Amino acid sequence: MNSDLLLAGVDEAGRGPLVGSVVAAAVILNPDKPVAGLADSKKLSESRRQQLAEQIKDSALAWSVASVSAEEIDQINILQATMKAMKLAVEGLSIAPDKVEVDGNRCPDIAYPVEAIVKGDAKVQAISAASILAKVERDRQMIELHQRYPQYGFESHKGYGTKQHIAALQQHGACPLHRRTFSPVKKVL
Repeated sequence: MNSDLLLAGVDEAGRGPLVGSVVAAAVILNPDKPVAGLADSKKLSESRRQQLAEQIKDSALAWSVASVSAEEIDQINILQATMKAMKLAVEGLSIAPDKVEVDGNRCPDIAYPVEAIVKGDAKVQAISAASILAKVERDRQMIELHQRYPQYGFESHKGYGTKQHIAALQQHGACPLHRRTFSPVKKVL
């Protein structure tokens, strides 16, 4: 690939959880300021992700993070919400990319050449960077949500359908930010 090409990597966090937004990030890395240690966000510790997120924000040519709410996920479905978050993240970049590479097997409808790369978060540095920013933002939102609804334990399971979360749902019902169309939430409503 031409090294002068501005490549935006895009990834999301929060497709699977039962609560909160789906978050996407887009990153155009600066070839003159490489970030060491980029990897799929799921393979990094929380503290390492936070350190890398700061480095990415400081050194990238451009980065953007966008969210689509639980309410909208329920209206348009999680796949459409994910594509919308990715589109918003790309459109939020301060510089236009020449090409966009997205983690996964589907591409959002955007005004740039775009390619889906399965396991891209492990193969493409810019997608790894985007996966880290998306995950750090999604986790931040879950910790904030935990402050408002501590009975669900969002700070530990981050909204995923763990035994602890399902038990809390059964005991307390759904909070306003639970995804109503997701099966375990639907069951308690």
